[in-house]
Amino acid sequence: MKPMVAVIGSASCTPHQAELAERVGRLIAERGVVLVCGGRGGVMEAACRGAESAGGTTIGILPGSDKREGNPHLTIAIPTGLGEARNALVARAGQAVIAIGGAYGTLSEIALALEAGRRVVGLGTWKAMDHADRELEILISEDPEEAVELALGGYTGG
Repeated sequence: MKPMVAVIGSASCTPHQAELAERVGRLIAERGVVLVCGGRGGVMEAACRGAESAGGTTIGILPGSDKREGNPHLTIAIPTGLGEARNALVARAGQAVIAIGGAYGTLSEIALALEAGRRVVGLGTWKAMDHADRELEILISEDPEEAVELALGGYTGG
């Protein structure tokens, strides 16, 4: 079974965040890894576009009940009807999570992924502290290549 990496981020993003997400998606696909996301626009669409351009597989876990709400670069669209609760599914679907930018939904997915024991890599995203002012275990990356490498933790593809 192929490994999966979740890419999370806002449905509305800056051009720079979209560029980062597209590169991350392409790199994930080039490694033979499946990209899973929330399936909508912004960071999610850009990551899917990048993966699609490299012949990769993309899965969108959608908040609504209609497949048509997914972005056009999805290989598989899974409508859940769960609204924001679908964030828990996205956070747990991948062996790791790459967070790019993002708003409160992204923050919730980061927390859910950490709670589930997933590796979380941040690329221009949230920083979080616990109640004792200790920084949470979000691996900070400066570029897409490093982010994918940290997320895959030595996985070489195949």
